[in-house]
Amino acid sequence: MKAIYHEDKLQGIEKLELLEKLSFNESKDLRLSLKYAEELIALSNLEDNYKSLTEGFIQKGNKNRILGNLNIALDAYFSSAEAALRADFIGGEGIAYMSIADVYSEIGNTGNAEIYYNKAISVLRKSDDTIALATTLLNAGDEAFNIKKYDEALRYFEESGLLFKLTNYPIGTAYNKGNIGMLYAEKGRDSLAASNINEAIVILEELEDYSPIAEYLTYMSDIYLNRDDWSTALSYAQKSLDLANKYGLKKQISESSLQLSQLYEKAGDLVSSYKHYKVHIVYRDSVKNLEAIEQMADQRTNYEVSQKQIEVDLLDERRKNQRNILIATAIALFLIVLMAIGLFRRNKFIQRTKKIIEEEKERSDSLLLNILPEETAAELKKNGAVKAKKYDAVTVLFSDFKGFTSYSENLSPEALVETVDFYFSKFDAIIEKHGLEKIKTIGDAYMCAGGLSNNAEDHAHRMLLAAFEIVAFVEETKKDVTAIELTFDIRIGINTGPVVAGVVGTKKFAYDIWGDTVNVASRMESMSEPGRVNISEHTYAIVKDTWVCEYRGEIEAKNKGAMKMYFVNGLSENK
Repeated sequence: MKAIYHEDKLQGIEKLELLEKLSFNESKDLRLSLKYAEELIALSNLEDNYKSLTEGFIQKGNKNRILGNLNIALDAYFSSAEAALRADFIGGEGIAYMSIADVYSEIGNTGNAEIYYNKAISVLRKSDDTIALATTLLNAGDEAFNIKKYDEALRYFEESGLLFKLTNYPIGTAYNKGNIGMLYAEKGRDSLAASNINEAIVILEELEDYSPIAEYLTYMSDIYLNRDDWSTALSYAQKSLDLANKYGLKKQISESSLQLSQLYEKAGDLVSSYKHYKVHIVYRDSVKNLEAIEQMADQRTNYEVSQKQIEVDLLDERRKNQRNILIATAIALFLIVLMAIGLFRRNKFIQRTKKIIEEEKERSDSLLLNILPEETAAELKKNGAVKAKKYDAVTVLFSDFKGFTSYSENLSPEALVETVDFYFSKFDAIIEKHGLEKIKTIGDAYMCAGGLSNNAEDHAHRMLLAAFEIVAFVEETKKDVTAIELTFDIRIGINTGPVVAGVVGTKKFAYDIWGDTVNVASRMESMSEPGRVNISEHTYAIVKDTWVCEYRGEIEAKNKGAMKMYFVNGLSENK
């Protein structure tokens, strides 16, 4: 098929069918599969072929869902349902509803998941697509399993298993056996669970479908953990993580890392536990921002329900028109009044939709400003990209906690994250109060800068105000008996000079600054002392008239040689 595609001789429906098959069958290279799906969507739009458009959006949604891009997947599935309705494609409509339900299930929105599973099952029972119906029943059973409705889940699994067997559909049989195995595992019937899961894994390995294998391996780990066989449980969890890493499966990387974190914590290896827990957090957050996606999902559901209601109302009115026009002209006048009411309702709906769009725009703007400086965010929205920019004078601050690394080794992953969040949340508030920009955090190190988002020349002064407020907060925390186990000594270093700032990345924007100024600020921090603010010669030249500074002499700094450094003791009395 790839050879035929590269010959580029097919046209019309034959080209559409080829693209659909290529996107569906390309399971190893998901990016390539998405390329085929996007080409299928574009060509289907040109050809006004809504059935192929339905398939194109389904493939786009499926691949983005595997990659963890749930918001993109959900939008594609809704577009697929709309195209199926226009094509009067019952099977495609049912599959789209099932896929929408699958995403809702994945983000934990049980209510919407059940609504769309029921819609999908109802539609697919009217079609001749037995495999799609069996798959929907299987997934509905999985949702019931997730909310611990085990008897309901088993009924779904049993019906779907019979349909998969009837149609000789091996991948469906594999999923069915795997899910039944997970159900038995939850009921404590480990032997039946392991038997079914192992059968599923054998089939899926032959089909090279690795995402569910990674999930089932995690369940096998749980089964052996329940048997107090820690080493075998660890082996299955590590196999799951290795497989997920190999094929870029974000959701499975997150879940496997969490399983390994819990296993190492149970074994008393807190360092390894924390390492895997950090990976779990990173991939969990990259897969989904639950609050944002659920808000978007609920709004899309409300929109779809409202749109469907309008279609039903308009259809009823048309039928009334046809019937009543035959009866009498007087009744036709009555129908005109009904149409006017319908138009009024439609106008109200358009106004509500416009309001929702405006609110979403405001929300997205707010989220962008949480990531990027205001000026940079405005440039990104206007041009779709951000040019690197040089600043002649920027003040950079670094801080870190003395002894944090050794302290963290004795904390659970949850307690460690809570501790860092306790301090950095307050630092964020202080930085924002003084009109400065947080750049990033690395472990227990905190980096911010002044002079990036406005033309004010007092950024060095404001940075020192913020630094002393941070020191004061850390000292106050040490006096709080309720927080005595969370206390540290902080070192702060500050330097002023030229930097280059810009945005890196295409999927997740990251704003950062570069230059020797940043390196010197880092050296100022490493050569500081607990509870002190250490500044460079450049910063001293700017603030010496307003701050009391203590000359420390020339001190050797790593990779920089001897550098003049100053401790700042506070504001001058006349200031």
